[in-house]
Amino acid sequence: MVELFIKGGPFMWPLLFSLLFGIAVSFERFWSLSRASVNTREFFAEVQEALKQRGPEGAAEVCSNTRGPVASVLHAGLLRLDRGIDHVEKAIEESGAIEMAFLEKGMVWLATVANIAPLLGFLGTVSGMIGAFDAIAKAGDVEPSIVAGGISEALITTAAGLVIAIPIQSFHNFFVSRIDKIIIDMQEASNQFVDELIQAGYGGTEKGE
Repeated sequence: MVELFIKGGPFMWPLLFSLLFGIAVSFERFWSLSRASVNTREFFAEVQEALKQRGPEGAAEVCSNTRGPVASVLHAGLLRLDRGIDHVEKAIEESGAIEMAFLEKGMVWLATVANIAPLLGFLGTVSGMIGAFDAIAKAGDVEPSIVAGGISEALITTAAGLVIAIPIQSFHNFFVSRIDKIIIDMQEASNQFVDELIQAGYGGTEKGE
């Protein structure tokens, strides 16, 4: 492996950095999204029960004791309940936007690595072919041993770029699907929660109306 890395030439270093950076971001996203994922049905059932038994304070306590964006969004809405259902919906919308930004954090870097790695590999390919043709020009003859080094460098960097890009792109697509599911759960829970508040008699538009 080390020998192949050395034969790949100077462009193997930025490729190695891209690989390590992509792996680090992937681990961080996997850990964060794992913590953000909850059983939405079970959680919402707990919120409903708490709302019926202990009122908004009980529902807020359940939300504050549960991790994840769904709980955070509902908790933000409960904090504005005394101002009316319109303020609840606005608080849920604002909190949802913040949570979405958190969920998507780092995804642009994964996409960047997946796009840049093949380009770096191709740049290494061009560099290797330039070296091979330069060696031919200096030797004045085409000998396999003369051009082998340049062609080897060209092929190694191309392969390295693809080896890095394929798994990083796969991780990116996997995380996007996880994020989409969490966002859908968040939207569905928010809509059901507002309906539940209205049915429970908290449907006034402003406090005191």
